Parts: sequence; structure tokens; C-alpha cells
Amino acid sequence: MACPYFLPTEKFVDGTWPHPARLPLGDGWRGKCTAPGQQNASPCEQELKDYCNLGYPRQCTRFPADAAADAVRFSVMRDRGDVIEICFVFERDYLPKEFGTLQYETGAGTWRVSHRDHRVQKMAVCYLDAYLGRRVRAAAASS
Repeated sequence: MACPYFLPTEKFVDGTWPHPARLPLGDGWRGKCTAPGQQNASPCEQELKDYCNLGYPRQCTRFPADAAADAVRFSVMRDRGDVIEICFVFERDYLPKEFGTLQYETGAGTWRVSHRDHRVQKMAVCYLDAYLGRRVRAAAASS
């Protein structure tokens, strides 16, 4: 569950994530804060690890008190090979508030259904990138 105001920009691979495979976006990410009044602020390494990548950032000084959601979660609903459906869920206080489905067409490398919020869409792209990487590694291991 990443912070809904996080805009990932590059992978953050430093070897200190306790369980990198369990990260909500599939990998750690560096990025920008897009909370109101904080546009393009660069979170420090500790903020990236404690809040941006993991969500529920109530203690983050940039996080708005009146935010509609404090985390966004992604999961693959269905992988038909040619189309991957990804579910997203916005959460507030650990409860679902909004959800929907995104669709990615693997052959064309395009999104059939994308999210209207560019931050959420970018997080979905990051999540999908990690998922596709795991899928390729799994296929290679079983060959």
C-alpha cells in the first residue's frame, strides 16, 4: 500500500528493505511527494522507506489531515497472458474506500483501461513492471 500522494520516478534498490518482494509496488521506489502544497518535494530516504512506499503516512509532515485515502493497494486479478487485469483499492484507516480495475495488453504494451490520476497510473506501471519481472523469472526457472 503506497501513499496515494507518492509519484514514483526510479527504482530504489539499496539492499536494506527487509522483504523487498513484499513491497506494495513490487520494488522500492524513489519519487516525489504530490500532496497539496508539497508538489515535487523530494522525500528523504527514511520518508521513502517509512511512508511513501508503504502507505499509511499519518506521521509524515507532508500528509494532509483531510486526505480521502491514506494508502493505495494493487494486485493482479487475472493474467490471461495477453491481458493482465490489476485491481486497485484506496484505503482509509485500513478500510477500503474506492476500488477499480485497470487492464494492460501485453502484446501491444498498452493500457486498455488506465487510471485517471497520473500518480495512481504511475504506481500501477511500477507494480506491473515488478509483476512482469517475477513472471519472466518464474518462467525461466521452470524451463
